[in-house]
Amino acid sequence: MNRRHILGLGAAGALAPFVAHAQQAPVWPTAPGRIVVPFAAGGPTDIPARLLADEMSKFLPNRLIVENRTGSGVLIGTDAVAKAPKDGQTILYTTVGHAYLPGLFEHLPFDPVADFTPCAFIGQIPMILMVNKDFPAHNLPDLIKLLRDNPGKYDYASSGNGGAVHLGTELFLHMAGGLRVNHIAFRGSSAAMPEVLSGRIPMIFDVASGALPYIQRGELRAIAISTRTRMPYLPDLPTFIEGGVPNFECYTWHMAMVPSGTPMPVVNAINAAFNRALALPAVQERLGQMLMNVTTDSTPESAARFLASEMAKWTPVIRSAGIRPS
Repeated sequence: MNRRHILGLGAAGALAPFVAHAQQAPVWPTAPGRIVVPFAAGGPTDIPARLLADEMSKFLPNRLIVENRTGSGVLIGTDAVAKAPKDGQTILYTTVGHAYLPGLFEHLPFDPVADFTPCAFIGQIPMILMVNKDFPAHNLPDLIKLLRDNPGKYDYASSGNGGAVHLGTELFLHMAGGLRVNHIAFRGSSAAMPEVLSGRIPMIFDVASGALPYIQRGELRAIAISTRTRMPYLPDLPTFIEGGVPNFECYTWHMAMVPSGTPMPVVNAINAAFNRALALPAVQERLGQMLMNVTTDSTPESAARFLASEMAKWTPVIRSAGIRPS
């Protein structure tokens, strides 16, 4: 055997573990995959999901297709993913609503923790507390004093019972000292806003992307934003912490999950794909227009820790307020 053959065998031997690993590594997705969104098409959750699916489809071996599975709140779509094959071909694109499930429901067709593996954290969108422009409270301390001095006199609007707007308001009322304000639920923020604009209901706590146009047009008065620090697009708007509610933070957020038991190499591949798409300037610009603070370096482990902290935060709020799904 000549020297060239010996060197060739040595090189092949050195590469063998890497070749074997490459052969064993899963190709994901192995067919057109689906991202299940348990919300209606065209909404604030569906739009980012479709944006990310389109971008990931450009560099993945197969396309990702968004499927809207609505019904019973988020239950129908979430249950469909919980019972899907554990191969990474079906991804749940969900929101803070997933963290509400243990507090809202005593019995579910799935376990919101045990039946899912978080893959990637997408980002979070803050919320803004607003009042009618003629309401006597002009800042958060004034509002808290007014509500404390008049328990049960005032109402607040929400986009639906058990949703992010409802629970965010209840968290504020609880952390501000147990303020008593009546909840009036509507079917979406667009249905609630005319009542707040007219002054028939003086207060609403809404997602920043929906609230900003009303503030910029001077139609509603912004009282506080739910971030820990002020935001560049409203630099003069104080946080709840500045206004006298220590440690108050509240967001809606987006996360990708798969059925529990999906192999970790596949979970890690999904995580890498989301992070790669989220790092694209065009994606960041579009999600920034929706006022989302994008996360580009999440891991399955960090996403799971965040979900656990959110469930620990929201379950006591839901139960203490006696909130039940309508």
